[in-house]
Amino acid sequence: MPTMASGTEQIEDAVVPVPSRGVTQPKVRLASFGVFLGVLTIWTINFGIPSDTVQIFVWLWAATIAWNIQEPWRYHLGFVRDWWAPLLALIIYFYGRGLADELYAMPVAFQFPVDADKWMFGGELPTHWLQERMCGDPCSPHDGARWYDLVFTLVYSTHFVFGLILAVVLWLRNRGEWLKWMRRYIGLNFAGLAIYILYPMAPPWMAGRDGYLTEEVLRLTSRGWGDTGLGRYHLILTGVGNPVAAMPSLHAGTAFLISFYLIQRYRNAWSWLTILYPLTMSFGLIYYGEHYVIDTIAGAALAILVIAACNLWERSRGS
Repeated sequence: MPTMASGTEQIEDAVVPVPSRGVTQPKVRLASFGVFLGVLTIWTINFGIPSDTVQIFVWLWAATIAWNIQEPWRYHLGFVRDWWAPLLALIIYFYGRGLADELYAMPVAFQFPVDADKWMFGGELPTHWLQERMCGDPCSPHDGARWYDLVFTLVYSTHFVFGLILAVVLWLRNRGEWLKWMRRYIGLNFAGLAIYILYPMAPPWMAGRDGYLTEEVLRLTSRGWGDTGLGRYHLILTGVGNPVAAMPSLHAGTAFLISFYLIQRYRNAWSWLTILYPLTMSFGLIYYGEHYVIDTIAGAALAILVIAACNLWERSRGS
C-alpha cells in the first residue's frame, strides 16, 4: 500500500503541464458546458448521482473537455496523464477501507464514543437528543423528509464529489496548487485508513441496533433520498463498504479539510464562511446517527494535522 509521501511523489512526477492555449471562445464554452450539464442531469435522473471514484473521474474529465472544448486532444489527454496516480491511490483507499476491519481483526469499539459524547454533553447522547426533537414522534427512517432532511442529505452526498471538484478547478487554473491539494486530500484518506485498521469503531446506529445504547438511535440517512427520487449510482466500485470505519469521520474530516484549505489559501473574511460547510455536514452526521460528536471532532483534528504535515514537508522542499 503506498504511503502518503510515495503517493504524492508519484503524482508530482506525473505532472508535466500542457498549458491551455486559451483558444476556447466564451460562447463555445457556454454551449459545450451546457450540453455537458444537460447530459449529466439526464444521467442522474435516470441512473442516480455518480458516487464511485472511477465514475466521478470520468465525469470530471468530461467537464474539463467541455470547458476547454477547442483545445487539442494532447491537452485533454494530459488530464489522464496527471490524474492516473491519484485515481489509483483513491481506488486503493476505497478497497482498503472496505477491508480495514478484517486485516488485523481488532475488536470493534462500542462504549468509548458513547462515554465521550455523554461526558461532553452532561450525560445526554447528542444523536438521541436531536432525533427526539427533529425526527418526529415516533421517529422512523421511512417517514416523509422534513426540509432540513433534504438539506442534510444534499450536504452528505457532496462528500463524494466536492474534494475532487475542487481538484479539477485547481487543475484547470493552477497545477501547483492542484498538486498541493491532492497531497492533502489523499493524505487525509490514507491517514484515516490507517486509523480504521487499528481502531474499528461502531457508529451510533449500529450501537443502538446491537443493544449497546439505552436510548433509541436510528439510522436516518435514507430519509432525504426518498423524497428526491434520486439514488446513488456505482459504476464500478461497489460492495466494499465498512460500517465500523467510523473513527474519525472522513465525511466531516474532508469537509473540514476543504474549508481549512480555502481559508489558508485565500485568507479573507469570505473564506471563513466555508466553515459553515463542515459544521452543517457534522450536524447532519450526528442527527442521522452516522457519527458521534467525537468522530467529527477527530475528523477536524486529522484535517488540521494533515495540513500541518503537508505545510512542513513543502517548506522543507522550498515549494
